[in-house]
This record gives sequence, C-alpha cells and structure tokens, in this order.
Amino acid sequence: MKWSLKLGTIAGTQVRVHITFWLLLIWIGFMHYLIGGLDAAWVGVLFILAVFACVVAHEFGHALAARRYGIRTPDITLLPIGGLARLERMPDEPRQELVIAVAGPLVNVVIALLLFIYLAGNVSYEHLLMIEDPRANFLSRLAAVNIFLVVFNMIPAFPMDGGRVLRALLAFRMPWAKATQIAASIGQGFAFALGFIGLFLNPILIFIAIFVYLAAAAEAQNAQIRDVSSSVLTGDVMVTDFGTLRESSSVDEAIELLLATTQREFPVVDSGGHMMGLLTRDDIIRALKEDGPQTRVGNVMRTDIPTIHHRKCLEDAFRLMQDGSVPAVAVLDSADHLVGLVTHETIGEMMMVRSAVPEGFSFGRLRKRNIRPAA
Repeated sequence: MKWSLKLGTIAGTQVRVHITFWLLLIWIGFMHYLIGGLDAAWVGVLFILAVFACVVAHEFGHALAARRYGIRTPDITLLPIGGLARLERMPDEPRQELVIAVAGPLVNVVIALLLFIYLAGNVSYEHLLMIEDPRANFLSRLAAVNIFLVVFNMIPAFPMDGGRVLRALLAFRMPWAKATQIAASIGQGFAFALGFIGLFLNPILIFIAIFVYLAAAAEAQNAQIRDVSSSVLTGDVMVTDFGTLRESSSVDEAIELLLATTQREFPVVDSGGHMMGLLTRDDIIRALKEDGPQTRVGNVMRTDIPTIHHRKCLEDAFRLMQDGSVPAVAVLDSADHLVGLVTHETIGEMMMVRSAVPEGFSFGRLRKRNIRPAA
C-alpha cells in the first residue's frame, strides 16, 4: 500500500504502518493533553499503541488461519481505522473463508479473557464504558477495546469479518459472486446508517462510513471481475495493437511514441519479439526529468512485469497484477513471443462490454470458451 512504512517482518509477513497512523497518534496525544496534561498525553499514546498491538494480533490470526490452507499473507498494514491483512489469493472454498474470517475476532476474545483473568474480575460494566477516559484503568480499557473489536468486526457486512462470514455461509447455497454482492450491499447499507449516526454523534463515524462503503464496493467489483474472468481466456481481452520499444531506444523516442498513441504502457522487446521489460508513461516522464531525453530505455524500464500464456484464464492474469501491484501483464504465445498486454484498463473495458451484452449473447473474442491448460 502506498504511503506506508515497513516496521519489520514476522513469520514471512511484512508489518507496515500507513503514514496517516502517525497523525492519529498526534491527535490522540493532543486530546489527552487537553484532558490531563503531559502525563495523560503519554498514557493516551501508549494506549493507542497497545490497541494496535491487539489489532496486529487480530490480523495475524487471519494470516495463520490462511497459512493452514496454503495462502500466504505478504503484508499487514496498520491504518488509523484498523489493520488490513493482504492475502495472496482468495480461499477456494466457503469453509476455508469461514475459518479465516473467524480467526481474527477469536484472537481478540482470547486477549479480553486473559485481561479479565489478570484483573481477577475487578472490572465492572461502568469500567468498560470508560474507554476514552485516560483516568480509567489502562487494562480495563484495553479489555473493553478488544470486546468492541469483536462486536464491530462481526457485524454481518463487508468489509468487516462478519461480512466475510456471511458471504461464506451464503456461498454454501449460492454462487460466490452472488453471495459477495449480497454481503457488499448489506455493507453499503450499514455505511449509510453509520454515516447518518455520525452526523449527530461523532464526525469520525462519517470517515469510517466512507471507508466501509468504498471497501464494500471494491469487494463487489473484484468479485464480479473474478466471476467473469474465470470463463474468459487472457487472449480474448488482451491488447494486440500496440507500439514497442527496444532497450537501445532513447527516452526521446519513447516520448514520440507516447504522443503518437493512446498507450500508457510500452513493452520493451528484443529483435526476436521477446519481452525484456516495460516502460510506463510515468516512467517516461520521470526519466525525462531526472536523466534527460537521451537516456537509454533499457536503463529506466521495469523488469518485474509478469508474463502469462495467451491460453491461460484471465483470472490468473488479474491475480498476477494484484499480487505484484504491476500496471500490466505481458501475454506470450507458445514460442514465448510477446503477443499482447493485459492492463487494468482492458479489464475494465471488458467488464463494461460484458455488462452491456444481452443475457445469453456473445460475440467476437468474448465468446464463451472451454478453458484448457496452456500447452
């Protein structure tokens, strides 16, 4: 995720913190300072750090459960509104998603129980309502936060864990894409309700509502793409009419090609048509500013672009783009020659075309095919 800093790596998973998290610490410290001075400010900052330690533990609950099914978690990012564990792929079965979704809240249940045991039951309902009061017992407040995390995350609406539990339960009886759409719609309805309440109680709820709404919409869109792309070949939607560059080409030549076409991604190939790298529009502009127009393309091109066979499922190409956070996937034929590109733009256009096509009708390269493994 952009604007995030790496804190470290635990069991192969990077722990990152978004830059806006530091703004939260400053705001919490300032608000506590107004309540009880410098000592209260330090207590407030330490309390938030303890809360987010519980959030990290929550996310590692998801990560460890996912690892049980062979799904890696490349990174966990701390945001002002919580944590985000990025799985390398979605679970294959509803039962797997159910276990992964429940694992996070279960961690918070364990933390809360351990705190209650340590406090020997010396915590009342009133203590649990004093989360924002820096004068209240530190551990009682932390136990209350973990209870809140369980309750909030188990709301049956995306993008909370409860929404994933709901989708998993629905997916036992209906297609995965439809189950996602229902859970996402509930999530967006919850976001509207939360935003309305925020108008009268706390403006922060409006911010959370916006995040919930956008996250639910993104989840529904990804589900739709995954559903459609699972029945479409990469070769059916790839861009086949594009300009290319050579490693020996100059940035000046790349600029001429940029201005002469509507392309944003330019493959760099050798004399045999084999993929060597990729130069994006942003790469071209940056190279022009930093290195000058005579710089060789080979010195500034990207070489981390994944490749895929044109007979592979489009879902595989989409996953490669997500996992690598790359602008395109190079499509090769059986002789490893570059024959096309798949970009976020082409996938979006494919989705628009498919949504406009009448039910049961197909045409051209988007005819339904039986997908076979690449030779």
